[in-house]
Amino acid sequence: MGELKKILLKKKNCKSVWFMRQAGRYLPEFKKIRSKNKDFIKLCLNSKLSSEITLQPIRRFNLDSAIIFSDILMVPYGLGQDIKFIEDKGPVIRNFNLKNFLNFKKKDFNKKLRPVYSAIKTTKKRLEKEKSLICFVGAPWTLLIYLFGLKINTNNIDLKKIKGREKEIKKIFNKLNQFLCLHIKNQVRAGADVVQIFDSWAGLIPKNKVKDFCFKPNKKIVDFCKSKNIPIICFPKGIKKKYLQFNNYVRPHGISLDYQIKPEWAYKNLKNVVIQGGLDPKILLKSDKEIFKRATRYLKAFKGIPYVFNLGHGLLPKTDPGKVHKLIKFYRNF
Repeated sequence: MGELKKILLKKKNCKSVWFMRQAGRYLPEFKKIRSKNKDFIKLCLNSKLSSEITLQPIRRFNLDSAIIFSDILMVPYGLGQDIKFIEDKGPVIRNFNLKNFLNFKKKDFNKKLRPVYSAIKTTKKRLEKEKSLICFVGAPWTLLIYLFGLKINTNNIDLKKIKGREKEIKKIFNKLNQFLCLHIKNQVRAGADVVQIFDSWAGLIPKNKVKDFCFKPNKKIVDFCKSKNIPIICFPKGIKKKYLQFNNYVRPHGISLDYQIKPEWAYKNLKNVVIQGGLDPKILLKSDKEIFKRATRYLKAFKGIPYVFNLGHGLLPKTDPGKVHKLIKFYRNF
């Protein structure tokens, strides 16, 4: 059993470290592959390269867990959506058709995403037994942002586009829940040990809709995972002190903190859950002294309870891999 899986299921106070977006854009070995593979979706669907990218940070840093190189939009892709990654803008779903989306079949979904499962199978065989392999999905709200093209910029969405569409959204959420759970089941069957749900845009949900658009959809997936004895981590980024209500309602095995959450507050308020992360990725652009000072705050705050050392969001493209190496060494010697 991988270390992370052990911590989540048994709430053991063990040392474990991995980073969101550890496989990818800041590593020179990844950039070399990416320069020859311009289509991001095709790269995610290249089982051989996806596995290789997943293992790059494990070889470089000897991290405790690998996270499969993929994307949260693989589920909409598996449901027949046309996805393009546009430079300096990010992913865009074009020509969303509700009827086609709702009528998409399981066999076609499984076929489209078979390369993802093959990549997991290959990676698991190549990964040391004591290391966990993490797979992931995007939460329904976060996927809806892309399906409806709601994003204006990093901090704003066009709420006019969801006004009066509650029935439509409910249908979409139900369909997404069905296929997110199928995607999780397929990934675990292929060899993944742990699942993380990324609700990356949860902080942009209107206040009166947080329970319906964040808590309830996440809970459905968590309950599914618990019924299958699959360790599950939730990352409801940006919901601030609603982390408390989220944790009490959803009850995941692990909860990943974003960098807006003070570790002292999390220690005091988040109970019966393994806490993960919180460190601002931007700190890795600072001096070693500042990095170690900030890391120490988290390590002291969570001393004596199950804690997985991680960031409060993904590693940034400008991050120096040497800084990552120093941070891991500091953590392990702490």
